[in-house]
Amino acid sequence: MLTLTVALKAQTTQENTGENNIVIKKYQAKAPPTQFFGAEAFKPKNQTVIRWLGMGGFFINSRGTTMMFDPVLEGFDMPVMIEFPITPKEIPHLDAILISHADNDHFSLPTNKDLLPVTKAFHSTIYVDSLMTNEGFPSFGHIIGGKFRFGNIKVRLTPADHAYQNAYPGMSKRHFKNEDACGFWIDTPDGSIWAQGDSRLMNEHLQMKTPDAILFDFSDSEWHFTFEGALKIANAYPNTPLLLSHWGSVDAPDFAPFNADPEKLKAQVVNPERVFVLAPGEPYVLKRLVK
Repeated sequence: MLTLTVALKAQTTQENTGENNIVIKKYQAKAPPTQFFGAEAFKPKNQTVIRWLGMGGFFINSRGTTMMFDPVLEGFDMPVMIEFPITPKEIPHLDAILISHADNDHFSLPTNKDLLPVTKAFHSTIYVDSLMTNEGFPSFGHIIGGKFRFGNIKVRLTPADHAYQNAYPGMSKRHFKNEDACGFWIDTPDGSIWAQGDSRLMNEHLQMKTPDAILFDFSDSEWHFTFEGALKIANAYPNTPLLLSHWGSVDAPDFAPFNADPEKLKAQVVNPERVFVLAPGEPYVLKRLVK
């Protein structure tokens, strides 16, 4: 598992601008105030409800089948700007946890170890499965395009390009492959959800069938979609609701992967009313798009 600790400046920095040494406040878009939830959110209802957990994580309750995608609820190694909407000890049960890749802002060992007693299965790529198996998790590894199901949910792994480690000599002794990371296509009784994970833009991302919601990787970084790439994906599916993630959570104004401004996306995207700036924990009810 890779940690993302870096040398960062504080959100308020001083920059020498000649003789005046002016104090400049760095702007960073921040998520709305957290809406906390508890065990009641895990009960069956006649609908599929999605909640952003902050960071890149989501909780989905599909008519009583419950899962989390890339949950980080504690123990992150950088300062955060949000309160997480639920603690691991408050979670009564999960049918599955889906992990997109090994970075610790997606594969949180502290979170997943505390969720282990209440989680039936963990799913990821072949590589991440090997890490989870070493930790004693009940885990399953899948190839890109591989399919599995639990409860009333069907899942297929979607491709990702996030092998950034190879670009930085000495960062890792291992050579990473694109198939070490993934996204997930999630079919529920109430519609389809594309959980993108972290990735650079790929042609495949523009040629999928239209999802009913996208758990949208919104990060202005060269190893993510970038702002221009995010626009291309958003406009390739012009009616799909975009549930933004990976922004507004980590106090790191000088670190591009955690910084993006939803208002800029709204200003340029087709049908901006479908950009959902959820608060951590805020419920979103999945609905099928009108065909």
